[in-house]
Amino acid sequence: MVKKEWIEKGYADEPVEEGTDLRKEIRRMCAEKNAVLLAHYYTPREVQECADFIGDSLALARKAAATDADIIVMCGVHFMAETCKLLSPEKKVFAPDLNAGCSLADSCRAEDLKRFKEEHPGYKVVSYVNTTAAVKALTDVVVTSGNAKKVIDSFPKDEKIIFGPDHNLGSYINSVTGRDMLLWNGGCHVHEKFSVEAITQLKKEHPGAVVMAHLECKGPVLAVADVKGSTAVMLKYAMEHDGKEYIVATESGILHELQRQCPDKTFYPVPPEVGEGTVGCMCNECEYMKMNTLRKIYNTLRYEWPEVSVDEAVARDAVKPIERMLELS
Repeated sequence: MVKKEWIEKGYADEPVEEGTDLRKEIRRMCAEKNAVLLAHYYTPREVQECADFIGDSLALARKAAATDADIIVMCGVHFMAETCKLLSPEKKVFAPDLNAGCSLADSCRAEDLKRFKEEHPGYKVVSYVNTTAAVKALTDVVVTSGNAKKVIDSFPKDEKIIFGPDHNLGSYINSVTGRDMLLWNGGCHVHEKFSVEAITQLKKEHPGAVVMAHLECKGPVLAVADVKGSTAVMLKYAMEHDGKEYIVATESGILHELQRQCPDKTFYPVPPEVGEGTVGCMCNECEYMKMNTLRKIYNTLRYEWPEVSVDEAVARDAVKPIERMLELS
């Protein structure tokens, strides 16, 4: 039964009996209810270890859609659960905590984008996947950090394009394609904090380390990186190359999977600021991703709440730019 106080909090807050093996109970309920548990790379280690699939947001939504599961539990942030619902409208989709938002997605509201489009007639809208369903519904084609260049290259050279909401990703794509896209001024609060100074300090301590940076980082940070790309690009590079040390400029949750895939290598997270005692610390975290806990997942499966839904009219339009992206990439 969904209690009033749970609704107010946005997650099921039922206490768990002392001694309960949450991981075991979560896996039991997944089997019992034919549920698939998804975890983004940035969620806590114990959540990733309990999941059926871990990965980036769109890849997870596509994996879930390919299963015969009746229930999807998306451990990430709210827009990711919406994307799961867009690709699996016939399945129930749950998020362990409705308060797990995204600073990047929140930087572009649908009503603001609608007004901006009206002010710039004749422009195509290309939106990063880190957006709400309502924003996707106003979009011509969605991109990920991994395929953004390929998708943009598919447009005629003289095409007028609005790119959003990530200004850093858009700036990078402009630089490598020679485009002059009109960029939305949005960003991820975690990636915005990384600095060249912090990387330089780590590089002094580990001169042989390879620097890897997510495309949501600022231009100067990308300029000093040896590897620029999505979390999937970082994982692939570390797995396929001989380097033994890596400096990683993205949310620190990815280090769990990097270390799992490459147990003989060492990874150093870049802190958001330079200061005594900060270099190498795990302080570059997304507080929204960390809202996903085993207890919340347990209660989500137990009570099948909170459920994430998307208005049918919005969903019809929002899925189209995703389908267009898949056609192009």
